[in-house]
Amino acid sequence: MADENIRTELGELKIANEVVGIIAGLAATEIEGVAGMSGGIAGGIAELLGRKNLSKGVKVEVGEHETAVDLFVVVEYGVNIPGVSQEIQANVKRAIEVMTGLRVVEVNIHILGVHFQHQTVSEEKAEESPARVK
Repeated sequence: MADENIRTELGELKIANEVVGIIAGLAATEIEGVAGMSGGIAGGIAELLGRKNLSKGVKVEVGEHETAVDLFVVVEYGVNIPGVSQEIQANVKRAIEVMTGLRVVEVNIHILGVHFQHQTVSEEKAEESPARVK
């Protein structure tokens, strides 16, 4: 894993790839409509990862002055996916450039799933409904 090295008059600054990945993950999850990041498809099921592991679902390539980012995202059902993707790209690019000084050349979005809100039936309503089998 290559780290970003910036040489100044006073010394050297090293930015680890994981730092850029965390910045990208946090910037992506700030966007409304993003349910979470996906660490990949294991057994055909995309696993949602919470804010505790923000570098998961992010692949970063860092050069001397530039970086490229791939984000693996799960979106909420009903959102405009192209619109949310554009917002993610803009927010990730801005966050990385402001915080690290690196020029972002690509922010690729990979939508790996759609998250549905589960509606639970309350126990009261379940008791009121007639039994289907006797």
